[in-house]
Amino acid sequence: MKQFALFAATAAAALTLSGCGDQGAGGGGGTRDQIRAVGSSTVYPFSTAIAELFVQGNPGMKSPIIESTGTGGGIKLFCQGVGAQFPDIANASRRMKKSEFDDCQKNGVKDIIEVQIGVDGLAFAEAKEGPGLKLTPKIAYEALAANPYGKGPNKAQTWQDVDPSLPAVAISVFGPPSTSGTRDSLAELILTKGCEADPAMKALKEKNEDEFKATCTRVREDGKYVDSGENDNLIVQKLGANPKAVGVFGYSFLEENKSTLKDVPINGVEATYETVSAGEYPGARPLYIYVKKAHMQAIPGLQAFLNTFAANWAPNGALTKRGMVAAPEDARNASAQAVKSLDVLDGSKLK
Repeated sequence: MKQFALFAATAAAALTLSGCGDQGAGGGGGTRDQIRAVGSSTVYPFSTAIAELFVQGNPGMKSPIIESTGTGGGIKLFCQGVGAQFPDIANASRRMKKSEFDDCQKNGVKDIIEVQIGVDGLAFAEAKEGPGLKLTPKIAYEALAANPYGKGPNKAQTWQDVDPSLPAVAISVFGPPSTSGTRDSLAELILTKGCEADPAMKALKEKNEDEFKATCTRVREDGKYVDSGENDNLIVQKLGANPKAVGVFGYSFLEENKSTLKDVPINGVEATYETVSAGEYPGARPLYIYVKKAHMQAIPGLQAFLNTFAANWAPNGALTKRGMVAAPEDARNASAQAVKSLDVLDGSKLK
């Protein structure tokens, strides 16, 4: 009887999803009995952990498909339409942008549920035998910007060229690509903050925001910053082979590799569970998942998948044991309410 009930529910959901497919991208959606999530490489290990727990707690359900495409790439896929051919969830290591929300709306993805699942730190790290760098947003900006303060191409070759207190070690930074939410966080939390140390840049922001953004966030392309793809573990490996280099990735990857890596403090603050959760670390950032409300009834198990997230994001929960930092209690309560009520995102509050 239970098997028949499960089959009937799945069949009904498939029929509903077929209808969703017809209204997204001109139809041809077909059916799907598996949850599909795309997006952030930082959120990927947490989403796969939830997928494992979901399967354990829901016998007979297929394991969700989790793809690491980068935040920007994942949201782009998510926003292409409603229906079986499009993802149900976008994992994101930053908040959805207003332009992305507008793209979703244009493609019929009208009702989007936003859930903050936790907090992460944008960590700077080096090998255990590394030079022991200590950075600030200003130093990081002046080392990595393509056109520091709009005064011409970056000529700095060593960290000492940027700040006399640092060693004469060649600048070499392995970091995320432009499609990554981690790269967006690097731009917003570190580079822009460093750029704004110059009063002229604050004035430029008021005068010409596009020029300000290009000046403050565009990274040099002369080999000092190496785009290392969406696989953060690859950056960890590169630091082993390049002990004088610096890597930029999510805090969880630093936590997982403490035996071979050490933190590079920012403004004298190390990336730790305590400093990230308290927001004291300059690179602290929230982590999100975005869910299509139109798929909630259509995709078997989607509500249970969200419930599994909510049951495991507290301190000492399964996700924190995987390296994620639990969000503050008020943020967790708001997210639990979003999972329960399926309240949709108000795009007017996005930037």
